[in-house]
Amino acid sequence: MEKFGKSQPVKRVEDVRFLTGHGRYVDDIVPEGALYAFVFRSPVAHGVITELDLEDAREAEGVHLVITAQDLEAAGVDLAMAGTVVKNRDGSEGAKPMRPLLAKGRVRHVGEPVAVIVAETMAQARDAAELIAFDYDELPAKMDLAPGGETVHPEAADNMAFDWGMGDEDATNAAFDKAAQVVSLEVGDNRVIVNSMEPRGCFAEWDGERLHLAFNGQGVWGMKDKLVESLGLEAEQVRVTNPDVGGGFGMKAMAYPEYTVVAHAARALGKPVRWMSDRTEAMLSDNGGRDLTSLAELAFDENHRITAYRVRTRCNLGAYNSQFGQPIQTQLFSRVLMGVYDVQTTWLQVEGYYTNTVQVDAYRGAGRPEAIYVLERVMDRAARELGMDPWELRRINFIKPEQFPYDTATGETYDVGDFHKVLARAAQEADAQGFAERREADAKRGLLRGQGLCYYIESILGDPSEGAKVEFNEDGTVTIYVGTQSNGQGHETVYAQFLADQTGIPADRISVVQGDSDRIAQGGGTGGSRSVTVQNNATLATVEVMIAAFTPYLAEKIGVDEGEITFDDEQFRAPGSNLTPTMLDVAEMARADGRTELLTHEARATLPARSFPNGCHVTEVVVDPETGVVTVDRYEVVDDFGNLINPMLAEGQVHGGVAQGIGQAITEHVVYDEDGQLLTATFMDYALPRADDVPMIEFTSEPVPSTANIMGMKGCGEAGTVGALAAVANAVQDALWDRGVRQADMPFTPMKVWELLQDDAIAAE
Repeated sequence: MEKFGKSQPVKRVEDVRFLTGHGRYVDDIVPEGALYAFVFRSPVAHGVITELDLEDAREAEGVHLVITAQDLEAAGVDLAMAGTVVKNRDGSEGAKPMRPLLAKGRVRHVGEPVAVIVAETMAQARDAAELIAFDYDELPAKMDLAPGGETVHPEAADNMAFDWGMGDEDATNAAFDKAAQVVSLEVGDNRVIVNSMEPRGCFAEWDGERLHLAFNGQGVWGMKDKLVESLGLEAEQVRVTNPDVGGGFGMKAMAYPEYTVVAHAARALGKPVRWMSDRTEAMLSDNGGRDLTSLAELAFDENHRITAYRVRTRCNLGAYNSQFGQPIQTQLFSRVLMGVYDVQTTWLQVEGYYTNTVQVDAYRGAGRPEAIYVLERVMDRAARELGMDPWELRRINFIKPEQFPYDTATGETYDVGDFHKVLARAAQEADAQGFAERREADAKRGLLRGQGLCYYIESILGDPSEGAKVEFNEDGTVTIYVGTQSNGQGHETVYAQFLADQTGIPADRISVVQGDSDRIAQGGGTGGSRSVTVQNNATLATVEVMIAAFTPYLAEKIGVDEGEITFDDEQFRAPGSNLTPTMLDVAEMARADGRTELLTHEARATLPARSFPNGCHVTEVVVDPETGVVTVDRYEVVDDFGNLINPMLAEGQVHGGVAQGIGQAITEHVVYDEDGQLLTATFMDYALPRADDVPMIEFTSEPVPSTANIMGMKGCGEAGTVGALAAVANAVQDALWDRGVRQADMPFTPMKVWELLQDDAIAAE
């Protein structure tokens, strides 16, 4: 058996229950008799609350409880939600306004929760909400990414949350002063909504001593810590679980206010309480993504080698600070700022602004797509202005294989890579040489064909430590407990498959338990492409513990020295003995001997370094100049994910990520009006990609095993999105270039593209 996974394309075992209606999502498993919670939300983007009269709502039929910020405070609940403070360039702290669980004194975005009504039925809760007398003095909405305007928070009078920088500004400026040529491009990155298949939801129950919250998140421990802190409970009084989760994308990683308020309601009433968002409510209240504008500049020497890179970004934080360690545009953006290029002089400056919109936070590969999108767009522009082939410009600036391990200007260490090999394979698989012929054929039909290239790199994120526990059950099955949380990625399949590969235990006899703070003491949850790499590293450590525990037991049973016992990933062996027991055999022997301590094994392990998946996306689009319709016609991905456990699951992850990238590039866009009202709050107005928007996506693995972990893996969860945005955008720009269009930004909707072509036609006249 091959060490560290057979790399077999095993079909997902969990799909059977999902596709036959047997999934256990949070709204499927609520306790009998649970009350319904409805969230009354602000109808305006900015205003001072002058009246909040709840008397009629509290007396309405079926209503058990109506909760406001004042009620929470009176009950001893800590109103403050988590919010990250970023250091400014001058060393001072950025703004740190408090975000309350429910609005207190002022509302700062449409959809901000103001009150929660708990009733016997959802209809009764909704009807009671209609009886709330809510009045306010409306204030102007702050919507632009610039200093000034109506103040969102007194802690930031000019609405700038932070002014953060990274790199060597003086050295970068000096390199630009000496450059043979400078290329610049302003790049807009449109705001998007995650739209997970299953909206956010939860239920909570209180038995008089302990609280149980079930919610569809991306891990249980952060939420548990928040409940302990907010409700003043002891850690052992709180259990948090994640059932099946219908999509997360980073958006569900946060501890949203509804969960804590529902938990408080269950404790206050002594009855279970449930809440489930509807689709428009989700669009109004789920944390948004992207929404930034960057001025990117590249300095080149006379040989077209990059000597410096400079980026100035203005990003939208929404109404409140990020809940993550740092906002996506700083913590994550910086890690892969220079992509795959050999550049040691760089400067990144990020200004974060408050606006009267829902909070903007990380999801759908956030940070990595932003950084790579900006870099690969300006690289594409540079190729045009330098009169170079875009493939060749990348080749001459790649970090070379012999330069690894490579220390980047942003402090990261890339362990391995062979970007030339991956690019060459991409050109072959995409039939790059045949592009000119395809373009000419389309031109004869009055169509515009463009080719887009993006070479991306990303890094796995989050806690590098994880734990695993393996139990041998009486019925001959095995349970593995993991600290990550599947949101649809296929963890149940891949974790069972990996444990089977390392131990010889049949995969169909292994079950995976996740998302339960009572059964799993600690875990990092899912996000940042960490799960499979970090979790399987912990599984390897646990397998070593199993072997170490079974070896002396077997040596005694067989009558040989411990050093003579070996395990070959399937069976234990000893010279001169006919006994070749499997792991399951040894466990059964130990059970029969009363050695119950040999039936449970656990370990924690920490990755020594991050790994860096990378790859090349090549796409071709066809633009109809008469209608502005953009069709993504061909799409090829060549990825270096290192060693793969299950190529089928990896390819599926790439397909999903590419579909998301295509969606943002050609259809998706959040639109607020000048008063902060969300105009794209239904699927009638917010256009998700449809089946005919996405072509057949060809996937090829070109692995260079990582040295940052013993498995040689690199992670892959967000890679599709990271590469897709720039690939599609560059293809559209290529298609429009000969028609005089010099600035094309996402989303490339038919109206927008048609107007670009008309504007440039008029300008040409």
